[in-house]
Amino acid sequence: MKTNRKLRIMYLLCFPLYGSGSGTYTRELAAEVSKTEDVALVCPDNRHISRCKLYEVHLPFFVAFTGHPEHPGCKLYHELSSLEIYQVYKSFLETTIRAVRDFKPNIIHVQHAHMLTWVARYIKAVYGINFIITTHGTGLLSTMHDRRSYHLTADAVRASARITAVSADTRDWLLDIYGRYHANKTRIIPGGIKISQYPPYKKIQIVNKKYNLIDKKVVFFSGKLTKPKGVKYLVHAAKWIKGEVFIAGGGEQLIHLQNLAEGLGLTNVHFLGYMGKEQMKELDEFYYRANVFVAPSVWDEPLGLVILESMAASTPVVVTRKGGIPLAVKDGYNGLFVRPRNAKDVANKVNRLLEHDEMRRRMGKNARKIVEEKFTWSIIAKTFTHIYHTFPSNLDPKKKIKRDGKRMHLAGRKK
Repeated sequence: MKTNRKLRIMYLLCFPLYGSGSGTYTRELAAEVSKTEDVALVCPDNRHISRCKLYEVHLPFFVAFTGHPEHPGCKLYHELSSLEIYQVYKSFLETTIRAVRDFKPNIIHVQHAHMLTWVARYIKAVYGINFIITTHGTGLLSTMHDRRSYHLTADAVRASARITAVSADTRDWLLDIYGRYHANKTRIIPGGIKISQYPPYKKIQIVNKKYNLIDKKVVFFSGKLTKPKGVKYLVHAAKWIKGEVFIAGGGEQLIHLQNLAEGLGLTNVHFLGYMGKEQMKELDEFYYRANVFVAPSVWDEPLGLVILESMAASTPVVVTRKGGIPLAVKDGYNGLFVRPRNAKDVANKVNRLLEHDEMRRRMGKNARKIVEEKFTWSIIAKTFTHIYHTFPSNLDPKKKIKRDGKRMHLAGRKK
């Protein structure tokens, strides 16, 4: 169904709008889509987005897939008891029903192939509203740890009108779990950045003075400090790196990494902690001030938005060839690949860039160019808006089911 009318899009997110990749993805996508469509969000957050209606979910306790920097020590989905699963699901379902009755969406867009797809499946059955799923990876990882979520999610995946994945690897992972027959309705749409927030040049006003960085080489990492991020290999590499290493982020590994750096006697490793909305200016300056950005991930994660943010600031990257990262990073063009779990390789590639100014400038320029061409939210939002406007017609859930021999079908629909 192709439509030119303004649509009402409702996004379902199981995390806050800040502090995670899927939170940033949803926040920025909703903000951009709201320029042309009516938008609402259902999530456990009360921070509003311009032009978007917000329905806050009040959870009995906070829960995440791999941890969350705003909620250190939170419960994890794969560790929940059966009663706790019910309590969390009930909170999301009740808020979503209230939002559906008030906002009356044409389409529901679910983030993560996990519990919220069960909610969307219920809404489709009762209210006849079609839904799309975007899978980010960590929801799939949670299912691998705990198969209790599999059957309900599999049913929701079958019932979904469309599926998108943030990388080719994430798409293949979803199809491996839930069936290759979903491939025809699945496409890759990565995350992006708001390019207007990243001008070609930014004056460094805060971090040089605050951290005494004048005339120093700076290596930067930003992200959740969990084992899959591989940050310990950057810490180990720091003993050979000819510059200052700054690590921004919170998470389960923070204390361990701090102890590791202290145990190695490193004086060039600095932990900044989680940098939230209030520290956004400082975080943005670090992207520009850094001579090299490092993402030593050890799992097949989606394309990290922090990588795109550093590239938008014309900073070359040193990354592993994992998951969705090769979508944006081309070895020797806008960054350098390193072998996973190899601190020495990280140090060698970082030092190569630190020692060759012209190579670093050239790769930084190319990094920004590829972001401008392929990874801005305006481009990504247009892609999603086209999908929304070609969505299948919603069902009338009140139509009677007729029986025809051994087949059952909705009255009024073609056999």
